Parts: sequence; structure tokens; C-alpha cells
Amino acid sequence: MADLYSTLGVARGASEADIKKAYRKLAKELHPDKNKDNPKATERFSSVTQAYDILTDKDKRAQYDRGEIDEDGNPKMPFGFGGGPGGGAGRGGPFRGPNGEPFEFTGGGEAADISDLFEGLFGGIGGRRGGAGGGPFGGFGRRSAPPQKGADVAYRLEVPFEDAATLKGQRVTLSGGKTLDVKLPKGVEDGAKIRLAGQGQAGPAGNGDAIVTIAIKPHRFFRREGDHIRLDLPVSLDEAVLGAKVRVPTVDGPVVVSVPKGSSSGKVLRLKGKGFAGKSGARGDQLVTLMVEVPEGDAELAKFLEGWGGKGKGNPRASLGV
Repeated sequence: MADLYSTLGVARGASEADIKKAYRKLAKELHPDKNKDNPKATERFSSVTQAYDILTDKDKRAQYDRGEIDEDGNPKMPFGFGGGPGGGAGRGGPFRGPNGEPFEFTGGGEAADISDLFEGLFGGIGGRRGGAGGGPFGGFGRRSAPPQKGADVAYRLEVPFEDAATLKGQRVTLSGGKTLDVKLPKGVEDGAKIRLAGQGQAGPAGNGDAIVTIAIKPHRFFRREGDHIRLDLPVSLDEAVLGAKVRVPTVDGPVVVSVPKGSSSGKVLRLKGKGFAGKSGARGDQLVTLMVEVPEGDAELAKFLEGWGGKGKGNPRASLGV
């Protein structure tokens, strides 16, 4: 598989912002909805998404850069067979003998004979000890690998804020054009992963899985705070002073709320059960912060306040010591 940075077309030291920018551009070009007759494009879309998911995960990116995991996010073989960066025996560093001593290949003269090394590690190559059945790795190098499942396929699913809060079912379009309805898990967070068994690539031992990464879209006026949702609600001066019943948006649709008389900016009203569904299934609340708007250029209001003179208002900044 290609290097993850090459897959996204960025340098190894690229910032997270550069990685996100590259992913958005490629995802837009390669999305299965735009390439229904181009399986290579949808296959590349899966590779691009897989690269994005690993490189935007701080811990996984560090592991990948150190050569500890491969392009699929799986741990590499401890001995690093096949060669790689870092010299010695490959990605896992130099080979070590039966007693833990480092073993390195040396240049010049005759080629180093490593048969004793493998004999100590695996009981001999090609059945030197006991033939095909000797030692824990009898017949090493001759035994064929067991059949493998097909590769997992990565997808990214953008979920509207309201749908994530209410756990509304979502539809995923797979690379082959097949669509599946999926349920969002309780307490879903941005970056959560859903595994769809058997929906990956085909293989001798069965299909791999589809790994769907959830991306919750930000909302233009709702903000998430744990399982709660916050909203700044503008109210007019007369609604704040005299009290009023006003319509308030929620993720479940608008509701009518009573604004108490004499409300000031910053007063918080609580709407029970209008937040995100938590891991227990119970929903958080919606916290509504009142924001009193004073009209500009209202001559009548200005005249009233000049005559009123602020009688009885006291000092609203007394708690600040000024």
C-alpha cells in the first residue's frame, strides 16, 4: 500500500490543516456518488479516507511515523521482515539472537551466514531440526499462510448536528453503490467509528468490514457542551422587562418558553431533555442564555430614560468593586 502522506499528496511534515485541506479536495473529486461507474475512483476514495483517519489521529500518526503501525493501522511484525528504514533487519531494527544479543549484517568478505541465528530462533530453516514437523516453526519458509479476510474499507459520514443529538438513523453509500441504513450509537461523539461487518473487500476467508467514521457537522447557532446544548437567544427590551412567551428553536423543533419579568442578559433558562442522547440513553438539557437587545435610534425610549433618570436601578457593577 502507498505511503499515507503520498496517498493524500502532502509532505511527511504537513500540518493537520494541510492534511484536512488535501483530504477535502480529494474526497470531493473521488466520492462514490460522483464516480458510480469508476470503481478505481471509489477504491482510491477509501484509501484517501483511511489515510486521513490515521494522520488526523495524533497518537496513530506518531505510531505510523515511528514505523510501529502500517497503512491500515495494524501493528507491524516485531522483527520487521522485508526491510525498511532504520537499518539492520528492517522496520523492527536489528535482529536479536536467542539470548537477546543484537545481530547486524556486516559488509565486505563473505556474506554473513545467518542459518545459526534462525536455528536458534525457530529451530532451523526448512526443518533442520526434525524436518517439517521439528520445532515450534517446523518447516519454516515452506508452510503457506492461512487464508486472509478481505481488506477493511474506510468511509467518512457527515451527520447533521440535530441528527446526532436525537440519534436519527443515517444512510451510508458503499464504494460499490450499495446503500445501508445505520444506527448512531448512544453518546455518539465526533470521530466515533461504526463497524459494518462483511461490507469490506472480498477475500479468500470472507469479506472485510466497512469502518465508518462519524463527523458531526457544526451548527450555526447550537453549541454542544457534553450532553447539553447551549443557545444564545435574543429577546427584545420589552420582552425582558415585561416578560413574554417566545418561540425557542431546539433540535426537536421550536417550543414556547416563558421569559420571566425583569430578565437581564445572561439569564439562563433550562429546557429539560432537549440535549444530546448520552451513553445511558437519557438526554441532556438545552441551556438558553437570554441576550437582551436594545433598539438603536429609538427617540421615544431615549426620552423616557432621560426623564426616568435611572431611579431605583442601583449600581449594576457593585459586585465588581467599582
